[in-house]
Amino acid sequence: MQVADVLKDGFGRIHEGVERVLGGLDQATLGARVDPDANSIAWLVWHLTRVQDDHVAQAFGTDQVWLTEGWAERFALPFPVADHGYGHTSEQVAALSGVDGELLAGYHEATWRRTVELLETVTAEDLDRVVDTRWTPAVTLGVRLVSVLADDLQHVGQAAFVRGSVERQARAGM
Repeated sequence: MQVADVLKDGFGRIHEGVERVLGGLDQATLGARVDPDANSIAWLVWHLTRVQDDHVAQAFGTDQVWLTEGWAERFALPFPVADHGYGHTSEQVAALSGVDGELLAGYHEATWRRTVELLETVTAEDLDRVVDTRWTPAVTLGVRLVSVLADDLQHVGQAAFVRGSVERQARAGM
């Protein structure tokens, strides 16, 4: 198996998880929060997708689909266009409560497709290329991709937990 195949598999697992989490959800469930300050499914999926789009684009020296394919305009969120959710307040998380599941799924699909396209040619040697010198030690492509994979897998797991909790509460009439 080639390095590109391993990476595409990892990002494919995130994509499959997002599809499962979003499947069949209405807007109320997407925006539901298990606690007044908790993250919603909508916010978690938006955030993990923004981070993937932002970090992968930066690592490969290309533009984000958020900007080039008009997703920022379609979402029309009250945040700076470069925002990807890091450090959001409870009020900022709530801004995603009205986002449509198809919009979230569409943006995630576009980001995943672009990620796979960029990963197609990655070799073992490419993983040592420095992509961010703001840290000590400098961040390599391999470290950045593993970081995005780890963060996104955690967030899709969190979104699945929220979905299960909200659905359980609904069944219990809570």
